[in-house]
Amino acid sequence: MTTTLITGANKGLGHETARRLTEAGHTVLLGARDPGRGQAAAGRIGARFLQLDVTSEESVLAAAERVGEEFGHLDVLVNNAGITGPLKEAEDLTADDMRTLYDTNVFGAVRVTRAFLALLRAGKTPTVVNVSSGLGSLAIAAEPERFESLLPVYYPSPGYNSSKAALNMITAQYAKAFPEITFNAVDPGWTATDFNGHRGVQTVEEGAEVIVRMASKGGDGPTGGFFGNSGPVPW
Repeated sequence: MTTTLITGANKGLGHETARRLTEAGHTVLLGARDPGRGQAAAGRIGARFLQLDVTSEESVLAAAERVGEEFGHLDVLVNNAGITGPLKEAEDLTADDMRTLYDTNVFGAVRVTRAFLALLRAGKTPTVVNVSSGLGSLAIAAEPERFESLLPVYYPSPGYNSSKAALNMITAQYAKAFPEITFNAVDPGWTATDFNGHRGVQTVEEGAEVIVRMASKGGDGPTGGFFGNSGPVPW
């Protein structure tokens, strides 16, 4: 049985990914901060709730200890938890705004990955999927017209966009540092969720497709890459 942890999975893309992987036979640990919402979300799809706040070192370490005691390993980690933060123009964005964004979108993924490294190494085909965004692509930022699917939503937000660019670089570096673990970043595209006020042009089922696919490869796929539903995304 494949044991899979998904952070921020009580709604949106994380929840849909959890539902699909549960249906595929994974034992899914649905990570969420709020016990009430997390337990309800897990109950709807037959997953197991794991209380986990990616911004808290104490919470992350406690979650890793619980998983270690119950399962002794982790096969798949999906770092999905993320926030948009304030979509401010560059002149209005403060260091505190950036710090809040990075604490979840970047440092949260680092906290969770580091805490679960030993359990991943004990897994059968350890896989880490970092949920990023095409908005974090430096190529797209330099020439956004190259990537037409982003044009309706492209927003020059130094905070959110740079946090995803940082997550992409962390993914590439982790893939080199830990060759025994598959690491990839994914871009679900502009999906209708609470994240964007349900303005996205894709359904949550469509957006989750690339996350599910990369989480299901079982070590057979590439590592150190950045992928969307239609193929590689430019760095």
